[in-house]
Amino acid sequence: MKKTIIILFLFFIVMPLPALAFNPDPDKMKENIKELEEYFEAKGYAFNKMIEDSRFKLVEDITGKFTRAAEIKIENFEDYQSVINYERKRDKIRNFMNEYAAELESAEKEYGIPKHVIAGIIGIESEFGRYRGSYNPFNAYVSMYAEGHRSEFAKAQLEELLIFAKNNELDVLAMESSYAGAMSYAQFIPYSLNRWWVGKDLYHMPNNIKSVANYLAHFKGVTGSVEKAVFRYNPSTMYTKVVLALADEAVLVLDE
Repeated sequence: MKKTIIILFLFFIVMPLPALAFNPDPDKMKENIKELEEYFEAKGYAFNKMIEDSRFKLVEDITGKFTRAAEIKIENFEDYQSVINYERKRDKIRNFMNEYAAELESAEKEYGIPKHVIAGIIGIESEFGRYRGSYNPFNAYVSMYAEGHRSEFAKAQLEELLIFAKNNELDVLAMESSYAGAMSYAQFIPYSLNRWWVGKDLYHMPNNIKSVANYLAHFKGVTGSVEKAVFRYNPSTMYTKVVLALADEAVLVLDE
């Protein structure tokens, strides 16, 4: 039987892969950034001031980062677990469940989402808070638009980001994310932050626990099941399977 090839998108694991070099046109990039300037200045954002800030830096070859990540092919579930360091996450789940027992219990009661599934999401997304991102989301989304990579998505997320930063009185250029612009230990993109984030501090773990529960509760209502809600978090059957596997590990910890 032929093995099914699964395409895995990874934001924190960088693997050297052969790929065609992407060489964006500098003049076109300037033109694209100018388009963003005009759009956001017209909406009342001090966009020009932001890109003149010394902290603004284009993420070099951001298109290549996405392309290389998309080319990582996983042939089976065991390989998937190995690539995402599943065993290390499994070994940490006991401490996480114990440290945040009260918060997980509270979120389960409030949102109707099993606490072990909440833990599974946070474990897979950030290894229970180990990762918070080494990029800036403003820089990431401007870079995507400049290079012409998923331009409309990048523009929409950039607007959502500016809305979130304004509403929460945050310095957008001090924020942290993956190169794909996902933030917090729950790895929410700006669209999700504006709809399902609970609290203000993106790196306060209780906020992450409630936000994951809130997100999953919404999509449980839409899809009819927790498993399908997890799939909405990241539309990959392999991702859903690994989150639920880690959640099962949490159940074992709770039963001991």
